[in-house]
Amino acid sequence: MSPSARPPRQHDEPFRVGLIGYGLAGSAFHAPLIAGTPGLRLDAVVTANPDRRAQLQREHPGARAVDTPEQLLADPDALDLIVIASPNRTHVPLARAALNAGLATVVDKPLAATAADAQELCTLARSRGVLLSVFQNRRWDGDFLTAARLVREGALGRVHRFESRFERFRPKPKAGWRELADPAEVGGTLYDLGSHLVDQALALFGPVETVYAEIDVRRDGAVVDDDAFLALTHASGTRSHLWTSAITPLAGPRLRVLGDTAGYVKSGMDPQEADLRAGHRPDGTGRAGTPWGVDQPSHYGTLGTDESATALPTDPGDYPAFYTGIAAALASPGTPPPVDPRDAVATLTVLEAARASAATGTTVRLG
Repeated sequence: MSPSARPPRQHDEPFRVGLIGYGLAGSAFHAPLIAGTPGLRLDAVVTANPDRRAQLQREHPGARAVDTPEQLLADPDALDLIVIASPNRTHVPLARAALNAGLATVVDKPLAATAADAQELCTLARSRGVLLSVFQNRRWDGDFLTAARLVREGALGRVHRFESRFERFRPKPKAGWRELADPAEVGGTLYDLGSHLVDQALALFGPVETVYAEIDVRRDGAVVDDDAFLALTHASGTRSHLWTSAITPLAGPRLRVLGDTAGYVKSGMDPQEADLRAGHRPDGTGRAGTPWGVDQPSHYGTLGTDESATALPTDPGDYPAFYTGIAAALASPGTPPPVDPRDAVATLTVLEAARASAATGTTVRLG
């Protein structure tokens, strides 16, 4: 059946999703989450790689393989949502094309290389009356959900410091676009994992007034940043200290949130990424009886003070909530998406300030 001959979607049918990219992000994160979301159907995937096409056929036999984004977008009436999980340098042109075609669009973080480009996409989406959202899955990490709940409930008192880390030990650079020096690639750990850290800090404590950063290239042969520290002062008065690194042989606590009545400290990574990479699915497929997103008791955090502290079970992680929110926004126009794209503009503004701070050795004031 030719694209133009594809029947239109009926109102009681799932929304048809076209996914651009079937590398790690597309195959391990987006495709299984889309396929497992009621109200969505993975209809088409752009990948010209023969091995990835074979993988797609095994994992999602109901989805058609498409050679290029241009082919996918040539018949916008055949789809309801475009998800962009291709390399960062393609995000803005592909999102622009999808929005201009009138298609709701999800873009993997950090959305764009610059805050100005991200703002352009937000403006375009608004002018076209089309949904735009950014895949910030780490908002649904169990440790972050737990910390957010404690802050929301006032269990820590007035929070004065937030510490957050995404640290890995990869002493040798790996092949791939994330290790390329061209700024258009948006590589390096600051924009890769740092975009998660900044997004989480802004989601918890609001706008930032000042940014101080140390950004380094430490590994032999590396040409992009692989070690970064950011100190943010929020308008609320809370200070966020954020670390992201590829050269950390011993990781620090994943989260430490300090208030004037109690603190919360948590180590270990949320299990959802490892489970998705291993082929496990939120519906339980491939998991040995373990509920989705549930942390191991040995990784529970500690809540309280030095005089009185207890282990606190981690709230279950919930990556599926992102696409559940997308489906709800598609079904009810006007419903906010699970991640406001303007949040990506704010995150990129902080990351740009961090680069300026590291380059000059000064603290940068925003606004």
